[in-house]
Amino acid sequence: MSSVDWQPCVKPSASLAFGYLECPIGALLLAGDEVGLHRISFPSGSRTVQPDPSWRKDDSLFKDAYSQLKAYFAGEMTTFSLRLCINGTAFQQSVWRALLEIPYGATTSYGVLAATIGKPTASRAVGAANGANPLPLIVPCHRVIGKDRSLTGFGGGLDTKRFLLDHEQRILGRDGDQRLLAF
Repeated sequence: MSSVDWQPCVKPSASLAFGYLECPIGALLLAGDEVGLHRISFPSGSRTVQPDPSWRKDDSLFKDAYSQLKAYFAGEMTTFSLRLCINGTAFQQSVWRALLEIPYGATTSYGVLAATIGKPTASRAVGAANGANPLPLIVPCHRVIGKDRSLTGFGGGLDTKRFLLDHEQRILGRDGDQRLLAF
């Protein structure tokens, strides 16, 4: 479980800085400001984001994030400790906070996640909130799978989701059999 400092965003996204981190799944786009990390975007998939023309390139703001993400991919870190700047509806934020409780190497289903936040009939809405997560990896939406253990939609693409789940299993010394967590 991650230890993050979660702040609401008060600045317009036009004032963000961005940088790229090369990793095993390609170049991750990170965007943020001095308050915290606002966004991570995968290099491919349905939710890929490109830098806004008003954003400025500035890797200096992302030293901690780069370091922690490199350690994650090297198998040296299983939790993150970063300042996040994240906005969403109250429902989305409840889903994103619940995602932070899913342990490294474990998975859960949309239905279980819905029940966890007190909305047992809202599994589709949980899926939509999961898909709107602006900080994948840090807020581990990749750990949510179908109740039949199938891989379901992921903004970075299903190949990326499979890579991330398999990576965590390898680090834990397991052979690709994710534990399905029932909070």
